[in-house]
Amino acid sequence: MAAADGDRSKFFPAIEKKHGEKVAFWLKRLKDLETDKYPEQIAYLKENYGFSQAHANALVMYFRGSTTSKRFDGPDSYFKKLEPKTAKTMKTIFDAVTAKHKGLELVMAWNQPMLRSGKEYVIGLSVSKNHITINPFSVDALDKNLKKLEPYTVNKYTFQVPLDWKVDTALLSSLAKVRIAEIKPKKG
Repeated sequence: MAAADGDRSKFFPAIEKKHGEKVAFWLKRLKDLETDKYPEQIAYLKENYGFSQAHANALVMYFRGSTTSKRFDGPDSYFKKLEPKTAKTMKTIFDAVTAKHKGLELVMAWNQPMLRSGKEYVIGLSVSKNHITINPFSVDALDKNLKKLEPYTVNKYTFQVPLDWKVDTALLSSLAKVRIAEIKPKKG
């Protein structure tokens, strides 16, 4: 969870303890990375070094000089900043998931729109210049849908779709179903 006052350095002791390197090491990795896009920087830390979203966000936002942790009042203000076709695609993705899986809440987390069940995330989206990255918060969900994911760029924890993607509701429903099953308490 982001620090309410925007001070990302509060995460640094935990980052150093978990990853075994000083923060300066990680900031140098970000400086050496040949991208200035937030999603790519986050993905780099998560996929190459096993960072959690919170720790990756703390480092990237500190690196970028951000002093506030909240950029949007909610999903609507996030969608307003997007190109109309991208906003439409993202809304259609969320609608496709919530049509099949009732009770999910659309929230902002790490300045990205996400569907949540209780306190657990089910599907999160982030926008880059040429694609939308979809995070089902489950490697198992990706593994169980590899055949359906063949047309897309698949990373360790995410996959990418075009900004004007013809939304695959069956794929999204399948990903959400696996994730929801993971987070639902097992009845014994």
